[in-house]
Amino acid sequence: MASVPFFSSSSPSASAQESPGLMRAFIASAAQHALKLVLLCVFLTFLLGNAHATRIKDLAGFSGVRGNQLIGYGLVVGLDGSGDQTTQTPFTVQSLTTMLTQLGVNLPPGTNLQLKNVAAVVVTASLPPFAQPGQTLDVTVSSLGNAKSLRGGTLLMTPLKGADGNVYAIAQGNVAVGGAGASAGGSKTQINHLSAGRVPAGATVERSVPTALGESGVIQLELHRADFSTATRMADVINQKNTGAPARAMDARTVMVSLPRDAHDRVAFLAGIENLPVTDAIGAARVIINARTGSVIFTQAVKLEPCAVAHGSLSVTISSTPEVSQPNPLGLGQTAVTNKTDIQIKQDGTALMHLKGGADLGEVVKALNTLGANPQDLLAILQAMQTAGALKAELEII
Repeated sequence: MASVPFFSSSSPSASAQESPGLMRAFIASAAQHALKLVLLCVFLTFLLGNAHATRIKDLAGFSGVRGNQLIGYGLVVGLDGSGDQTTQTPFTVQSLTTMLTQLGVNLPPGTNLQLKNVAAVVVTASLPPFAQPGQTLDVTVSSLGNAKSLRGGTLLMTPLKGADGNVYAIAQGNVAVGGAGASAGGSKTQINHLSAGRVPAGATVERSVPTALGESGVIQLELHRADFSTATRMADVINQKNTGAPARAMDARTVMVSLPRDAHDRVAFLAGIENLPVTDAIGAARVIINARTGSVIFTQAVKLEPCAVAHGSLSVTISSTPEVSQPNPLGLGQTAVTNKTDIQIKQDGTALMHLKGGADLGEVVKALNTLGANPQDLLAILQAMQTAGALKAELEII
């Protein structure tokens, strides 16, 4: 039997002819895959590089562009017997008498007004930058006297003045109070705060405040939080974008930007500046505590060193029970009511607990949760830990 060769006699020449084409196809395919890989790496690098990028408008604001505080004194009427007690707040009666006189109502001399449905209030608002006449603002109404509630009241026309004494807005409208309360027989219950409320869109702007922006050929960007690294990065980004406006970091809070001479549309130029992305520096380690509500806020940069904590709470309970002392039927005594008072002092003993150090926020929260303390106790614990140097953060109480 004749053997069959592995390759025919024509295979060498055919391979020699086809190999250049196969090599070219292989090289082209490899080049395409390499190009895709390079593009993928560039895309991932772009995403990672901009993962913590923040717009300039979120980090800073233009110098001179700010709001202005307004304040006024007015009257709220239409209350359901929960207004000021006129014997203790004579300014409420005086204000009402003056208002009635301006409206053409003259009261007889010596008139003693006993008001229950009127309350003297202070009205506050914030005039935003670039506000124009006719624009409406939200106002806050706060009781000035001893009114029990402003619920259901109506704020009468109140001029709102600025720091210079000029009137910039006029407020009037129904007061919206987000609370409720009731009282009867000496008992009282209340939800939220009743002595303050808001009037949505209750003020109308009557005068605008001129804002000088870039008239000297330069603008200043003021960082919301002073940081040398962020200010330097911000100036570098503005210079790298070839905006025609050289920028320079003056200090940790101010970046000076020179306006280009051919900037015809200044609004569009400033919009382009504030939308540039800047890699923000890692935020400061801060712990913010609201002592009124018990809220505790931690930032991502908070760290905790290993420490041992023991915290015990002290509670005092005072209870008073009325007791009736009844004399004998034939006795000459009188029935008397006495109070039996019971005072109990209880201190919960807590063992010394070891807290492990935490390099990130999750570990810090896990360590503090092991104490089982409420927010009020956590305030004292965090203060003591910061004093001992175990809490690597700035403690701020608001």
